[in-house]
Amino acid sequence: MHLTMIRKSNMIITDIVQLSGKRYKIFIDGEFAFVLYKGELRPLRINIGEELPEETYDVITSDIIPKRARLRAMHLLEKRPYSEFGMRTKLQENLYDEAVIDQTVDYLKGFGYIDDKAYAVLYLETYTGSKSLKRMIADLRAKGISVDNIDKAVEQCRGTDELEDERVLIRKLLDKRGFDPETATERDIAKLVTYLYGKGFSPDLIRDEMRAGINNGFDI
Repeated sequence: MHLTMIRKSNMIITDIVQLSGKRYKIFIDGEFAFVLYKGELRPLRINIGEELPEETYDVITSDIIPKRARLRAMHLLEKRPYSEFGMRTKLQENLYDEAVIDQTVDYLKGFGYIDDKAYAVLYLETYTGSKSLKRMIADLRAKGISVDNIDKAVEQCRGTDELEDERVLIRKLLDKRGFDPETATERDIAKLVTYLYGKGFSPDLIRDEMRAGINNGFDI
């Protein structure tokens, strides 16, 4: 709900509900309006049953909340990169209004702090040695990356030899997991097939690469 939807000539604070720690949900005329910290309630004269002056409302919605959303976003980005969808989701979880989220995302994109194509390239570079291309593309789609940005990222990575042949990757992962065709049991093989399938490799490719090193007659 956009904050402007609840703005009226007379805005009465109908409830103040503790959200977590020092954060409180403020309700105006029975509807959730925004979140404030405990230390802000007294200076802003936020009290149940009292009217919220228009100028105070403007300070909260045009200054305090947008500034806090930007700081929250920057704090999140200090820990790891985010896609636009991922950042929007995190800010929604923090109960920021959609209008504030739009402003925050525009700010981040304007400074290059959020770039879905760059995010996709980094993701491919990070996981190309442990996941199939099909799986990585699916992961990126789930993270809200557009098909266009994914295609551009894949093309860029292919141009710099970042993406390897899936058969080569399967062999590398088999080696990493300690696969020994001379000693592997049927249970070992079944676990490895499940593991590699979970990485997005096709069962046929997995079996082909495992058969290449098996001479003891296991049926895989």
